[in-house]
Amino acid sequence: MKYYSTNGKAAQATLEEAVVKGLASDKGLFMPEKIKALPKEFFDNIENLSFQEIAYKVADAFFGEDVDADSLKKIVYDTLSFDVPAVKVEDNIYSLELFHGPTLAFKDVGARFMSRLLGYFIKKEGAGEVNVLVATSGDTGSAVANGFLGVDGIKVFVLYPKGKVSPIQECQFTTLGKNITAVEVDGTFDDCQALVKNAFMDADLNAKFKLTSANSINVARFLPQAFYYFYAYAQMKKAEPGKDVVVCVPSGNFGNITAGLFGKRMGLPIKRFIASNNSNDIFYNYLLSGKYEPRPSVATLANAMDVGDPSNFARVMDLYGKNVEAVRKDISGARYSDEQIADAIRNCLKSTGYQLDPHGACGYQALKEGLKTGEVGVFLETAHPAKFKEKVEAITGSEIAIPERLQAFMRGTKQSVELSKQFADFKDFLMKNA
Repeated sequence: MKYYSTNGKAAQATLEEAVVKGLASDKGLFMPEKIKALPKEFFDNIENLSFQEIAYKVADAFFGEDVDADSLKKIVYDTLSFDVPAVKVEDNIYSLELFHGPTLAFKDVGARFMSRLLGYFIKKEGAGEVNVLVATSGDTGSAVANGFLGVDGIKVFVLYPKGKVSPIQECQFTTLGKNITAVEVDGTFDDCQALVKNAFMDADLNAKFKLTSANSINVARFLPQAFYYFYAYAQMKKAEPGKDVVVCVPSGNFGNITAGLFGKRMGLPIKRFIASNNSNDIFYNYLLSGKYEPRPSVATLANAMDVGDPSNFARVMDLYGKNVEAVRKDISGARYSDEQIADAIRNCLKSTGYQLDPHGACGYQALKEGLKTGEVGVFLETAHPAKFKEKVEAITGSEIAIPERLQAFMRGTKQSVELSKQFADFKDFLMKNA
């Protein structure tokens, strides 16, 4: 399958080129030239299939033309060595717990899948050494670092805003060493993302290195997240037969919800989506006004959603032909302040006993307020609440146990490189270290 740029000014690319490059030469995001619909029989029987069986069917529709069946099946099954259960929180509201992967965050699936697909191309096509640049506002860095740790032929540089990720998140990508380098940027997530994008466009860097991104910019990172939505539907079909399924997605860079929209285009019977924002409400305001007006991000309780110019908005626009009315038919919005997020965490724990993290709280509250008769809602609980231990305990007054997997990271020694937010400094660092 060929991939085109959302900006429409770059040559079409193969899957390998799209994965290795990450970003098109015209600064656009790659999109597959077609989205294949899955057969009705698949959805008729989906509740009887395992997560791996469902994911392989979806992956084959995306990548089957470019990756042989045995290799693709191995990539999928290696990626999904864990489950993502839908847990009933209260009547008609379920939490899809995406945090059962190695770093206890939803991005584990996309990162692990991409590392294996990129490794496949390096081995099969002789792609040579690849440098992965990734900006993180929270869980992307840890998922990518751990997903790519020790993979031959790949170096990873994780850029993160100094003092703006949780201590546990920081430990997950600054203590690994080997082929993982953590870069502590004196700025915001948007500054980190700008450094990555500028690196991709720099002639000197691209003449010397192969650079790609493991953010949801990369098709190999965001497309596998569609697996979640199919599995969520399968679990709801079994648990709540006959009800319309609504999925609420805590939204930052919009890769996750975009993967869900791809699923809907493939025939997945999700009635509608809710994009839940924190105070970085650029998409919420777009739905209200029809105007996209990015602005600098602000720090909130739900830090992984602190994005002021979401990259994947370009893919949403491409899917819907830049027609806001068409977007509104499939997606509604919600917005929550830190105070409202804290209230949702506190009230949910008190009334149901379920412990939310700040991001999941945005999803839960939007369903509480927006579900209609005959609907069942699933919110994506994107990370384990222990990753935000200090914040959540201050809200609830209850202690959160730290899983052993997280404790192991915390025992490591921090290794990071401090840089300014100036591209010249980052370029100089890469020229010497990539």
